[in-house]
Amino acid sequence: MPWTSEIRLVTVLCSIVFVLGTTLQNYVIVDLDMIEASMRLKGVDTADAPAYLSALRMVGNVFIIGNALGLLVWFRWRWLFWPVLAFNVTQAVGVYVVPFEVHRAAIAEHGWPGVLPSLVTDGGAVILSIVLIVARLRSRRLTRPGGPVRL
Repeated sequence: MPWTSEIRLVTVLCSIVFVLGTTLQNYVIVDLDMIEASMRLKGVDTADAPAYLSALRMVGNVFIIGNALGLLVWFRWRWLFWPVLAFNVTQAVGVYVVPFEVHRAAIAEHGWPGVLPSLVTDGGAVILSIVLIVARLRSRRLTRPGGPVRL
């Protein structure tokens, strides 16, 4: 897919927001106390909270790197489309994967700002994924050899 200037700009701006939001979520919002509180809300033993926190931070670091990859879209490298789309689709799945108890614990510890980074990054990834898929489908329709192209 050729990166149009509009799609590039949207992707880079979203990637900046997602890197900042994921970093904020990973290192400020999510801490041991919040993980333990969410485990208690779910009715799970909190003995594994430190290991869970470490695993969660590793996943967060992967998403920080993946979102930073979206910044490279500015250079119009075609091969970036699929990795950027893959990271955004998997981040969008966070809307469904993150247990509600985690959000309740974040609200209890930090108030509504405690869920804002997660909502912005996961919800924004849903929107960006749709935008990228639609742009890909449109670019294929416009570049496909053959009959007339309806605009």
